[in-house]
Amino acid sequence: MSGVRPLDAGISRRKETLRFVKFAVVGALGALTDFTILILLVEVAGIVPVVASGFGFSAAVLQNFILNRWWTFPESRLQSKRRQILKFALVSLVGLGINLVIFEYVDQSLRSFWIDILVSSDLGFRASYIFAKLFSIGVVLFWNFAANRLWTFKGL
Repeated sequence: MSGVRPLDAGISRRKETLRFVKFAVVGALGALTDFTILILLVEVAGIVPVVASGFGFSAAVLQNFILNRWWTFPESRLQSKRRQILKFALVSLVGLGINLVIFEYVDQSLRSFWIDILVSSDLGFRASYIFAKLFSIGVVLFWNFAANRLWTFKGL
């Protein structure tokens, strides 16, 4: 016998599903922060999208750590904040690398498509980097949850 009763397994699955939903909500708030910074830096400050994306992502990481420690994994507050933030930062750095590579590839690959379909260089430029950001955030969400659940907030 495995020692896990079917009822316990169902409760555990529901608990992990709820954790993932909370993680995704925190991630959505982080995406809002990320997008706001990205768009402000590109549209107002004139910074190239891939650099602006890095700044937005970094701000969102700090926000996400605080919210995940407080809400998604509240029992983790019993552990060392210093150790967790280091782990979270490492996971996030890998996530940033994944995010930037995917962002740049998708943005560059689809920019001419967006320009052609929208018949405007300005609109195509905007649509391209915004679509690339959405796509890269979606991919990195799964990496971040898995890595943080299995390493940063392990055993909770």
